[in-house]
Amino acid sequence: MIPKEQLFRTLNFLHEKELKEEIILESKISTFKKGDVIVREGEYVKVLPIVISGAIRVFQTSEEREILLYYVDPGQTCMMSLSACFFNNESPSQAIAVTDTTILAIPTPFITKWQKKYSSWNHFVIKTFRKRYDELLDTFESVAFDHIDKRILEYLVFRNNKTPNNIISISHQELANELGTTRVVVSRILKQYEMNGKVKLHRRGIELK
Repeated sequence: MIPKEQLFRTLNFLHEKELKEEIILESKISTFKKGDVIVREGEYVKVLPIVISGAIRVFQTSEEREILLYYVDPGQTCMMSLSACFFNNESPSQAIAVTDTTILAIPTPFITKWQKKYSSWNHFVIKTFRKRYDELLDTFESVAFDHIDKRILEYLVFRNNKTPNNIISISHQELANELGTTRVVVSRILKQYEMNGKVKLHRRGIELK
């Protein structure tokens, strides 16, 4: 169990004492291993997951291919899950744990209740929608207007900024899933980048030069 002090250091934007007390009383902490499914596409969402540690990858599937929507980091939640909770809809996306991940699971009835009652929670909800809207718009523009080779390089730079060294632990198939393309296309472009000296390919990762 995560101590209250650690929990609210992560959720330092929730400042009302009464809200913190309700969160402790009504919510629970859940842990997931890397690769565990946290929210399943097509299922009704019963709790809103807020990441305390680790990270969540949110994506959609179509014809056995995946398209990455966004990542959820500590102190954040999933907009798709939030929307499904608001309107009691099936989740339009799937969320899995990128690493061992701990979440605060908030039952759906409290989402709108706290939004009316606490200003910091209301701000959190609105900020979540705005942030994810901007990210999804960026994703749409990238898919619609950028060539796949540019998207691959930009994604590797993004992932490289989150790693302690220049080696990104990702397979060609996983990279293809992230960008909604095929492994064959990814492998061809990475090989060309390696010949140009931009990357070095390893058995278990990609090194950005």
